[in-house]
Amino acid sequence: MSALDPPPQQISYEVEDRIATITLDRPDKMNAFTNRMVHEMLAVFDEIDSDDNVRAVIVTGAGRAFCAGADMSVGGADTFDKTAKDTAADGKQAGQNTDLRNRDGGGIVTLRIFNCLKPVIAAINGAAVGVGATMTLPMDIRLASTESKLGFVFSQRGIVPEAASSWFLPKVVGLSQALEWTMTGRVFGAEEALAGGLVRSLHEPDDLLPAARELATEIASSTSAISVAMSRQMLWRIPSAPHPMAAHRVDSAAVPQMGAAADAKEGIASFFEKRPAEFTQGPSTDMPEVYPWFENPTFSGGDNPAD
Repeated sequence: MSALDPPPQQISYEVEDRIATITLDRPDKMNAFTNRMVHEMLAVFDEIDSDDNVRAVIVTGAGRAFCAGADMSVGGADTFDKTAKDTAADGKQAGQNTDLRNRDGGGIVTLRIFNCLKPVIAAINGAAVGVGATMTLPMDIRLASTESKLGFVFSQRGIVPEAASSWFLPKVVGLSQALEWTMTGRVFGAEEALAGGLVRSLHEPDDLLPAARELATEIASSTSAISVAMSRQMLWRIPSAPHPMAAHRVDSAAVPQMGAAADAKEGIASFFEKRPAEFTQGPSTDMPEVYPWFENPTFSGGDNPAD
């Protein structure tokens, strides 16, 4: 059951066996992305980070699509022209005090996922195009249906890659593959996504969610939540540093701080006693003192994108 108040209208959210499942839930529109979805996704990831009962997250789509991209049915040719309409309308209807006119909504979502303290698994069950593809990039592991099709189609729409994907996509698949997919804008099948390193594995449609849950369960049942949270942030953030000294500094602080805490003591004791560990620490309250070792940049909203 969802603990969100008010309940979301365009996504569904449930937690079972310490695994949260977010389902994009506009199947009649192939889960096309809206500003309301932006705010509902932000709210649900805030809920996830505050709930230490959640140990892993799965994101999927209802019906035959994962997400067919931005909902162009309202804006038509002006869908991406933020001077032509008030793009905050859906957010206001969702009860949020927002003005997205100066920011890319997909990027707001991907940055929130990037900052999440829980592992996030994408179960791509069908078409994932445009923001439907880019929103999966800050998710840690992507599984796909054999029937899925993906595309970074921006060059065929006269726009640019969004959702901070010019940062995420080369990290995930390498620069050359990222350039090919974004410059051609073609829609490609699951096999190409696998060969290009975008997805970890392919599954028959009925097997996709069980496979995602099996992976999420492996994480949720046998690991320390704070170890996973720290590992996730370290591996996403530190490779962008100019020198491995950045990693050494974090390691040198985190290892003794976490080594003195309850989960490390339990992990070592369970190893010697040959029993499953019973970890008790949670990311909402027990992250080591070194976290955060970084400062998240703010969005100035100015005319200069470098501000």
